[in-house]
Amino acid sequence: MLKESVWYVLLGVALLAGCTASPMPLAENTSVAVKVPAQVGVRPYYLVDDLDAGALKDKLAQCAAGPFYRSNFVISHRGAPLLFPEHTKEGYLAGARMGAGTLECDVTFTKDKALVCRHSQCDLANTTDILLHDDIAKQCRQPFSPANAATGADASVQCCTSDITLAQFKQLKGKMDGFNPKASTPAEYLNGTPHWRSDLYAQTGTLMTLDESIALFKSLGVKQTPELKAPMVAMPFAGMTQQQYAQKLIDSYRAAGISADEVLAQSFSLADVRYWIEHTPAFGKQAIFLDEGENSANFDPMQPSSWKWSMAQLKQQGVTTIAPAIWMLLTLDANGEIVPSRYALEAKRAGLRIIAWSFERSGPLANGGGWYYQSINAAIHKDGDMLKVLDVLAKQVGVSAIFSDWPGSVTYYANCMGL
Repeated sequence: MLKESVWYVLLGVALLAGCTASPMPLAENTSVAVKVPAQVGVRPYYLVDDLDAGALKDKLAQCAAGPFYRSNFVISHRGAPLLFPEHTKEGYLAGARMGAGTLECDVTFTKDKALVCRHSQCDLANTTDILLHDDIAKQCRQPFSPANAATGADASVQCCTSDITLAQFKQLKGKMDGFNPKASTPAEYLNGTPHWRSDLYAQTGTLMTLDESIALFKSLGVKQTPELKAPMVAMPFAGMTQQQYAQKLIDSYRAAGISADEVLAQSFSLADVRYWIEHTPAFGKQAIFLDEGENSANFDPMQPSSWKWSMAQLKQQGVTTIAPAIWMLLTLDANGEIVPSRYALEAKRAGLRIIAWSFERSGPLANGGGWYYQSINAAIHKDGDMLKVLDVLAKQVGVSAIFSDWPGSVTYYANCMGL
């Protein structure tokens, strides 16, 4: 009982510290050597409470009083989309306040070839209020079609950034990712936030261009990781080739005076990464190859013969950093314990830097964690188990950073473990 009381006293101290700490500075060029206070919030405490008794829980509980600071181990995935609309100013600010040392803008383009922050070129109907703007929605690639109860057909629509101009894009407001497949009207279609998320912080949702994100991230003093999203239109688009698209992303950072060392460009396309390595080496040397192994036939993280490229081949092509999904890096041993996969071990052996994605993406883990935990579902039973996963990724796999939908949880862990 005494131990539990101490734990709650420490929790209270930590929460009060978050209220009394100085606001996070917005000064430019914040050095990584400067400790920037982070506000981790209550969620990491909830996760620690939910951990099984043991050494990990004891270690994390001892850190309850903080203090907590920004960490380069933490990458803000799309902002803070567990509770904030993704790729919005509000979400980015939340991610930075929770201690992310790196913020992400997924980059795609508009009809007039302006670069903007969206996870997918054609997700506007799910992540913005475009369907409430009749004059803009009429330009959508696939207009809204209501659900049909008689045939069982779901509602459908597809709206792409390349369907509209930058000026039209800036009229939209970000919303929580989701849709209502049984909608009979456009307004009903937008009402589809997953039950385990919330619309509490979705009342504003300021969309961002790449240039605006660069300026914001610079003001926050964080590193920047833009992902060049795969076009969902034929390339060249309005005369812009894929290579020009990749170059345009880099040129945006050069124009803003951002040092290449502060930019971690990423792509699921090895061709994009190789372009940066060959044509913009200052940026290419730390570019991230996002590996989506399941796209290879019969991919198995335990069977190198099923991988499209060996780790040695990637290294030979100049790749220095690889970023797979969490499940690709983990497996279960004979005792059902979570351990590094063959994929993870081979990446380490090749000397590749490893970044994992995406923590806090799956929602409640009571049923095994779903896609992101598919290789270890049998060991995942509750939310606290994600801290076990994080611990293995950090200590056994040796990831250098992890993308998170709620950076505060990883910031707590990183500070506690000295990462």
